[in-house]
Amino acid sequence: MQSSAVPELAHTHTRPIHWLATATAVAGVVAFSSVLQPGAATAAQPAAPQTKSAPAHTTPPDPAAVTFPIECGPVKAVVKKRASGDLDGDGRPETVAVVHCDSPMGTPPDGVYVLTRGADRGKPRIVATLLDPKDGTTVTDFAVSDGAVTATLLGYSSADVPRCCPDQKTDVKWRWHSGSFVRSTPAGARSV
Repeated sequence: MQSSAVPELAHTHTRPIHWLATATAVAGVVAFSSVLQPGAATAAQPAAPQTKSAPAHTTPPDPAAVTFPIECGPVKAVVKKRASGDLDGDGRPETVAVVHCDSPMGTPPDGVYVLTRGADRGKPRIVATLLDPKDGTTVTDFAVSDGAVTATLLGYSSADVPRCCPDQKTDVKWRWHSGSFVRSTPAGARSV
């Protein structure tokens, strides 16, 4: 018979006293750790950046309060996208809304409308149509920034192109100039 180099240890056979000692030790660690909890977090969320294009002291017009000049038949017009900013430099934000008919199939064309409200903060009203739905285009990559409206327009080269699959892409920019919105192509933009 071989003898072991390690003597038999007393704790290799568990007895009730071992379980009691373990439970007491765990309870002591839990109790001690609850006393040593870290202090309350003091970090604060940073304030939202204030931009020139959306003054904090005024509320932009709500597109839900406007009836858009788009004919949708039995379905209703929906606001697909919206963005706000001071487009004419008067210190009050305008809202630009991309609107189309809520069609269950196909790709309905978009209209792009500029909404404002008077100095008396009355009901919002449409002051400009940047893109008429009759043009048959849809809008992607839409934004209002630095007093300008930018968008990518998807359109069709002919009536033979299926309405699901636009084959033309144009980047556009609208900026308020001398009393009206002027459409241009942003620097570095390419049409396909």
